[in-house]
Amino acid sequence: MLASILASGLAAGAIYALVGVTYNTMFSTSRVMSFTAGQLAMLGGVFGSMFVLKLGMPIIAGFLLTLLGCAIIGVITEFVAVRPVLKSLEQHLYVLSTLALALMIQQVAAIKWGTEPQPFPRLIGWESGFWDEKFWLPVIGCAITIIGLEYLYRRTLVGRAFLAIAEDNFAARALGLPERNLRVASYALAGIIGGVAGFSGGELMLAFFANGALLNFYGFVPVALGGLGNNRGAIIGGLALGLFQQAANFLVGGIFSSVAVFTLFIAVLLAAPQGLFGSATARRV
Repeated sequence: MLASILASGLAAGAIYALVGVTYNTMFSTSRVMSFTAGQLAMLGGVFGSMFVLKLGMPIIAGFLLTLLGCAIIGVITEFVAVRPVLKSLEQHLYVLSTLALALMIQQVAAIKWGTEPQPFPRLIGWESGFWDEKFWLPVIGCAITIIGLEYLYRRTLVGRAFLAIAEDNFAARALGLPERNLRVASYALAGIIGGVAGFSGGELMLAFFANGALLNFYGFVPVALGGLGNNRGAIIGGLALGLFQQAANFLVGGIFSSVAVFTLFIAVLLAAPQGLFGSATARRV
């Protein structure tokens, strides 16, 4: 039982963590919590199944096309649901605009893809209990993504520009950084991260249009637990959430495990409104 909790908990937690990083990536350059993060992960599974299983493409080609499709949806999110809100004094309207776009994406996926869960192709072929690839592909995808982001933010000029916009967009504009272009690029990057979450977790969650709403919530919890804008906190929070959820599922059952997650979520927010690790601190980059 312990091995099952660890394997399934780490896998689910890695997916939640990647969705949390998707939230943070979109928020960092726009100060908008886009509720399309879960939909991007859902599309990662749907696109992956469509390209690889239905169209018979090689896995690498299907994976790259999945990331491209999710990146395009991320850019559309910035143009349609975020940019008009940033021009308004009532910037809290992003709650409605991004949520409306998320619902549209979900309904279009249901119409075009179907309302029943569809199978996701086996990517490697490991099918031996604890070492089943469906448990470890999300963890590997999460690890590679975080290493890539750390390299991007610390070693490249584009990454440093992202950090500058995230920490003080007014000062960044004063220094001549193209804020709008960087914001679009960050939404494309968020789409890629969401696509990795959905593709790597496709065998575990299947290709299902309703995964979007589920991942929207479970991906937001690590953000709240780890601190808004704190990717490392989101990773730790996501893995902890996955392990806690699976342990509660084994101990008290599926329905009550959701109650346990809500209880933990509320308790942490009451004790630490800024998250367990706090929000990202400002610094000169």
